[in-house]
Amino acid sequence: MENLIEAIRPTTFIESKSLSRLFDADITIAAETFQHTGSFKFRAAYNVALNVPNSHIITASSGNFGQALALACQILNKKCTVVMPDTSAKVKVEGVKSFGATVDLVETSKIGRVERVDQLMRENPEAYRASAYDDFLVIEGNATLGVEIAKSGKQFDFLVSPVGGGGLVSGIITGLCRHGSTAEVIGAEPRLANDAARSLKEGKIVNNEYEPQTVADGARTLSLGLHNWNVIKTGVKEIIEVSEENIKEAVKILFTYSNLKVEPTGALSLGAVLENPKQFDGKKVCLIVSGANVDMKVYKKILES
Repeated sequence: MENLIEAIRPTTFIESKSLSRLFDADITIAAETFQHTGSFKFRAAYNVALNVPNSHIITASSGNFGQALALACQILNKKCTVVMPDTSAKVKVEGVKSFGATVDLVETSKIGRVERVDQLMRENPEAYRASAYDDFLVIEGNATLGVEIAKSGKQFDFLVSPVGGGGLVSGIITGLCRHGSTAEVIGAEPRLANDAARSLKEGKIVNNEYEPQTVADGARTLSLGLHNWNVIKTGVKEIIEVSEENIKEAVKILFTYSNLKVEPTGALSLGAVLENPKQFDGKKVCLIVSGANVDMKVYKKILES
């Protein structure tokens, strides 16, 4: 059985001269697009599957955590059930199935993902309920990325991370703090799903009333996790709200200038720079590009727009 560090792929650091010239900043990309299952989620999912004694794990996911947990459970010989919205990208649904997990598709206008997981847990009381973000094991798994950045040898002024439920950014902050990094952490969130930005301004968790239909499907969360909020409220300098137009533009720029296929959620960090490029002038900036799992029809439409 592999431990977490042996199981994950180290992040890919790309010192992008083309992006640096474009934005008049020293930009480095930390790309998790080459991580197992195509996103950072494998770090957290494997840590969960490795450390809980249960032989059956149930989760809700729009796709990336589901795929990562499915692979982790396959490696560790555990059963996995993933509740997914019927609007999930086909590539993500097929990805979960390909690793041997059971996919439970739900029509979110009729039943929420959380409610469906509640039902499954009543039917399978021996199972472990895995949150994609609100879990200490998730934060610890994602902290490995923060450690890699802190040990990269570059002294960044800013680190920009996508924000959905908060598992990634809280993990990064945890890892950075352990190794004395002085980089200021900035969150990047879709304007259509700005619960984290509103939470930071109000000093308490603020919920979205319904699942936001942003193109960044990995950020379609109702609220931050409680464990994540406890880290974010003191560890994040600010959260920049990114328009749908700038999310799509960031996807195109990363393809054109860095030869990276990136899903919209993964492009949020560059989208934040597009929102306020002057803020990053002359600074050393690390952009977390969190994943590459995008439906090809959606990706083609974005590139052609």
